[in-house]
Amino acid sequence: MRVLVTGAAGHIGQHVLAELFAASYDVVATDLVPFDAPRAERVHIGDLQDADLVRKAVDGVDAVVHLGAIPHPNMEDHSALFAANCLTAHRVLDEAGRAGVRRIVAASSLAAVGLAWSPVPVSPLYVPLDEEHPSLLRDPYGLSKAVLEETARSTHRRWGTDLVCLRFPFTGSGERLRRQLADVAADPGAHRHDLWGWLDTRDAAAVVRRALEADLTGCHVLNVTAADTSSPLPSAELMDRYHPGVPAFSALPGRTSLFDTTASAELLGFVPRFGRAGNQGE
Repeated sequence: MRVLVTGAAGHIGQHVLAELFAASYDVVATDLVPFDAPRAERVHIGDLQDADLVRKAVDGVDAVVHLGAIPHPNMEDHSALFAANCLTAHRVLDEAGRAGVRRIVAASSLAAVGLAWSPVPVSPLYVPLDEEHPSLLRDPYGLSKAVLEETARSTHRRWGTDLVCLRFPFTGSGERLRRQLADVAADPGAHRHDLWGWLDTRDAAAVVRRALEADLTGCHVLNVTAADTSSPLPSAELMDRYHPGVPAFSALPGRTSLFDTTASAELLGFVPRFGRAGNQGE
């Protein structure tokens, strides 16, 4: 299989390249900034808003992993952030569908629910939070991810392409992850809006590969997180302290994740390998 990876120079993108090369995939890679990918068949440097660049990149590929986007809301011009993420998502997905690509895996975000970057205090309606949780969106970054997911549904309806949108939390490994865990331990309340979700980037790359290989049809939006939270505190205590009164629809033993990942386990057979205890290195 020949796979196009957009955003290949990014944190997740580099791990995805390593995962695909290890599995002997043929890889085409794109990013906005120059980067080294000597094992790639082709490398395209440029903006995914450029239709010609995207058409060249999707030419001859069997599948697409779309990671190329502004990965955070830290831009002064919120409308520009929203517009860039939405346009690049539509450009890549539509051109891939038009070219006959049969499988697209796209990086969405748990921010699509509207908790993570909310400008005002907000709590989930229930936990564990599943893919059917109603939208609480107030921020442009999360909104752009919700538009990505709707673009994926539209792409499937128009072109018959099968798609998987993976709702990632914070992803990290090595020193990046160690810093995040230390920050959460020092001030768990500062992370109340992300429900202390996290995922080792090696697991993020592994689930991307599973989504490429899974025997499925249609368009699927899936939560993907580690099995535990990023906090050393018990999950029930976190909810009582920072989201009091929110109902839990299942037991919350120990530091269990506050996100429901049943669908990704059932559809992709994905079980994260890494948790907080003893697996924070590269």
